[in-house]
Amino acid sequence: MSETIRILIVDDHTVVRDGLQALLSAEPGMQVVGQASDGVEAVEQAKKLKPDVILLDLIMPRKDGVQATIEIRRDNPAARILILTSFAEDHQVFSAVKSGAMGYLMKDTSSEDLILAIRDVYHNRPALQPAIARKLMRDIQKGAVQPSEDALTDREVEILQLVAQGNTNQQIADTLFLSERTVRTHITNILAKLRLENRTQAALYALREGIAHIQYTTPGQTTEEEEDF
Repeated sequence: MSETIRILIVDDHTVVRDGLQALLSAEPGMQVVGQASDGVEAVEQAKKLKPDVILLDLIMPRKDGVQATIEIRRDNPAARILILTSFAEDHQVFSAVKSGAMGYLMKDTSSEDLILAIRDVYHNRPALQPAIARKLMRDIQKGAVQPSEDALTDREVEILQLVAQGNTNQQIADTLFLSERTVRTHITNILAKLRLENRTQAALYALREGIAHIQYTTPGQTTEEEEDF
């Protein structure tokens, strides 16, 4: 049986919510299980519905997307959140990713790229437009993320490279002949040592340090040229 991705749409504009619902409901393997019009409703609906992916606006009344992300992940650390917004100020981008969002797209993205990004986030892969990735890299380079001095083991470096390349825990386990539980433990240790919040930050850290060479292109796509950060 093919997988069905259960999606919660959060946006303060009814026309945006309805448009996204119409788009995603027509996509095979996707089901919109609910809507929310602000951050307060988002937290409530996320707890009630337990969606696979939360499509979340950033600027909303009562509670913004960053605070909603923090509270949703406090209740469910495994929540997969994809920011879809009209705003791309550096501090907003970094705050959203630091709070636990796995992806960040602008609302002018194409329908095809949005659907690919939802699938990426569902499979625990970062979903970032190139311009957004560049902003995050600048924040990291300015010291917004400060890794500890603890050295990664050879195995942790190997796993970090695979994380940066967009592999899921199961794919990493299959590649390295490990159990998925062992991979999860390694990733937890990597994030703790580097003082990072999530896989997206880990992938960006690996790029900055030259641990991995990854391409931040349109979600779900690759090109022959690497982005120059």
